[in-house]
Amino acid sequence: MEKNILHLDLDTFFVSCERLIDSRLLNRPLLVGGTGDRGVVAACSYETRRFGVHSGMSMKVARNLCPEATVIRGDASIYTKYSHLVTEIIKEKVPVFEKASVDEFYADLSGMDKFHGCYKYASELRQSIIKNSGLPISFGLSVNKIVSKVATGEAKPNNQMKIDAGYEKSFLAPLSIRKIPSVGEKTYQVLRNLGVDKIKVVQQMPIEMMTSALGANGTTIWKRANGVDNPPLVPFHERKSISTERTYNKDTIDVKMLRTTIFAMAENLAFQLRRGNKIAGVISVKIRYSDFNTYSKQVKIPYSSADHVIIPKVMELFENLYQRRLLVRLVGVKLNDIVSGHYQINLFDDTEEMLSLYNAMDHIRGRYGEASIMRASSMGAKTIGRFQNPFNGEPPTLLAHRNQ
Repeated sequence: MEKNILHLDLDTFFVSCERLIDSRLLNRPLLVGGTGDRGVVAACSYETRRFGVHSGMSMKVARNLCPEATVIRGDASIYTKYSHLVTEIIKEKVPVFEKASVDEFYADLSGMDKFHGCYKYASELRQSIIKNSGLPISFGLSVNKIVSKVATGEAKPNNQMKIDAGYEKSFLAPLSIRKIPSVGEKTYQVLRNLGVDKIKVVQQMPIEMMTSALGANGTTIWKRANGVDNPPLVPFHERKSISTERTYNKDTIDVKMLRTTIFAMAENLAFQLRRGNKIAGVISVKIRYSDFNTYSKQVKIPYSSADHVIIPKVMELFENLYQRRLLVRLVGVKLNDIVSGHYQINLFDDTEEMLSLYNAMDHIRGRYGEASIMRASSMGAKTIGRFQNPFNGEPPTLLAHRNQ
């Protein structure tokens, strides 16, 4: 059976959501992201592109390049809402799909040619999404995920493209090697040093040469350049770690504030574990100082999701790590080695009152929001929390903060 893999990508997703809410933003240069000097552009409208603005850029630089742009901090809960709306439409229409990020989807339409015609069906699906969500969306259709993703990029904005079977190489050949997924800045520089600028050149190179220059990644790039890489669809994303970070607007040496932030992060991550019926076996803490030197420490723990196990370990790691007494730029907490399970009660140390307290607090958070109840030591830490269960099989919202 000939494969038909569809790639769908919501165009400048965050920008489109903001324009849907406020029509005054239509056709105006718009930046979405952190509004402070240390903010990063999460998404930018096409009107800002001609000034050299792109997502992932410092907001300060973007403002200098395009002073007339409107800057919006953005609201992850709104983007999550619209992402879920589009996900539900796709779920009803296709047999197998993968949600690769908050604004990007793959669907396997193989075998549907007999009944509908895959391109016609994909076109109808796209129109259904536009009609029911109000959001612009583009798609690419081909025999595999990689060619379809590249085709979507060529189809944008708000358009569609089909690459017929057998024409993958000829479609890819004239494009820049930057178009190949997984070719980042470092890989691009290595390939440019080899004299490679177009995908056509990679197609003409022996696979052994690419492997010699770039290792296993060279083999993958060669296959993708030739349109023969066939990664499978992943319907469910199993999370093996969860984390949260805070970059301060100004570097700080306020140890009380640092401890409050770290404490709140640990408390929230422990709640996320319990909400997803998960337990973690490794804890790590990260600090980035004003000179951009970054340090981290981690420790193994008995698998747990309990505050009284996780929070003290996190605070202990922080105290051991924070030794330089320099201004701090960023702090973060991460829980690794996550598996399914419930906290194992300690026969001697745990009490019925403490376990009842966890249940009551989690019930309140589940009903009224994560910030509805917290320990006194967490008060003062701003925007520590999430807008969805990190273990629901969907990728993190942060994945939308890539070049769009």
